[in-house]
Amino acid sequence: MRGNIIALVAGVLFGLGLAVSQMTNPAKVLSFLDVAGAWDPSLAFVMGGAVLVMALSWPLQGRGRCASLVAGESRASLTDVDRPLVFGAALFGIGWGLVGYCPGPAVSALVLAGLEPLVFVLAMVAGMLVHDRLFQAKK
Repeated sequence: MRGNIIALVAGVLFGLGLAVSQMTNPAKVLSFLDVAGAWDPSLAFVMGGAVLVMALSWPLQGRGRCASLVAGESRASLTDVDRPLVFGAALFGIGWGLVGYCPGPAVSALVLAGLEPLVFVLAMVAGMLVHDRLFQAKK
């Protein structure tokens, strides 16, 4: 129960942060990504805040190991970069650049009851299901 409450509070805080920073607005995100056109650099402050938090917390992990309040011990390693990770990251970036949504902001935008985030989230879930069907046998 404690883990669920922590996850709920973290999720609500994350969603509020996305809304305040306007990351749930695809037009804002696309204008940030349009460095050759009408570039809006304001989201760089959001990215800078995330980088600052990670830079401060990385040394506290103790060589990549830390205990989560919810999930227990985890391990972060720079040696785990492989072809599927790079391909997935590229696919994520291409999708984000095309439509202006990434998963967190899209789910947060569902609260606004718009059709665009709903279509995006449904397509994302369909993609996850297809991935599981195609790659489940390899695990």
